[in-house]
This record gives sequence, C-alpha cells and structure tokens, in this order.
Amino acid sequence: MTSEADIKRVEAATGQPSLHVRYVGDDDPVKCTARKLARFDLAALHKSDRATPRGLVLDPHAERAVSPADGPQDLVALDCSWDSADPPAFELAGEHRALPYLVAANPVNFGRPMRLTTVEALAAALTILGHRDRAEEILAKFTWGETFLELNDEPLRRYAACADSGEVVAVQQEYLDR
Repeated sequence: MTSEADIKRVEAATGQPSLHVRYVGDDDPVKCTARKLARFDLAALHKSDRATPRGLVLDPHAERAVSPADGPQDLVALDCSWDSADPPAFELAGEHRALPYLVAANPVNFGRPMRLTTVEALAAALTILGHRDRAEEILAKFTWGETFLELNDEPLRRYAACADSGEVVAVQQEYLDR
C-alpha cells in the first residue's frame, strides 16, 4: 500500500488536494467507502483526531458552507455512523465547513438529502472547489458513483460558480424552498 507521504507527494505534484479520513470504524466495513478509497490509495485513513492532518474539515455541523473561496487545501472527512457524528464527538484541526444541500446516490440512502457517504462528501467538496475530474476519479470506484454526479449536477455546478459561503447558502436555500 502506498504511504501517506507518497499520496501527498503525488497530489501536490498534480495540484490536487490530499484526501484524508478520520476513520472511526463503527459502520459496516463491507459498505465503507473510506476503506475502499484507502485500498485504492485515493485517501489516507487516520484512527485518531491527533493523527488526522489539518485541512478543510467536512463537518455537517459547521456554520459556514464549503465554497470555492476555501481555495486549495487538503480535505478531511469524518467516516463514522450517522449516530456518532454529533458534536462534540470529534475535535479535528482545520477550518470546518458544511456541505450544501445534495442528494445521496449510495444504495443505503439513495434519494435522501444530506445522507452522503464519505466518498460522496469528498466528491462534492472536490467539485465545489473546482476539481470535478478528481471527484469523477474517486467515484469511479463505486457502481453508483456516476449517479451521484448526475443526480446533483445542477446544484454542484451552481455551488462551484459561487464566490463564497454566503452565495452557496443562498443557492442552497433555493433548493430547500422547492
């Protein structure tokens, strides 16, 4: 398996953010998208808050939405069951950002808003930050991966065109009002 340093070196050379996952391991390991990303050397798993590098932390409880203004940073996702995701369960270093309204394509939560897997969350953030090609690359490892981008094509493109978190929230509100 490729080391975390090797992953960071390759991603830095290509201008892509490194993908990191604070891995809790309390969900079904067969369905765990983070573990699959790690098997393909697409993300690094970390088993403690301290071992998890600082970056743009995808946090459903954050006050600000991820936006293109967040610029180039490593991405950190939390991989745990939804029951474990309530604050203050984890203290990850970095800037915390919530993802805007999106619909899940994974088989467990298909069609449910805001019930994304770790790979869906990372792909959404990558797309909003202007790295759609990388989002496609990580989603390609899942039979339903392309469906996530198809289901959310319009909102992801609109969020990626926003200048900052405030604009992302305004666009999100349009979807919530529907």
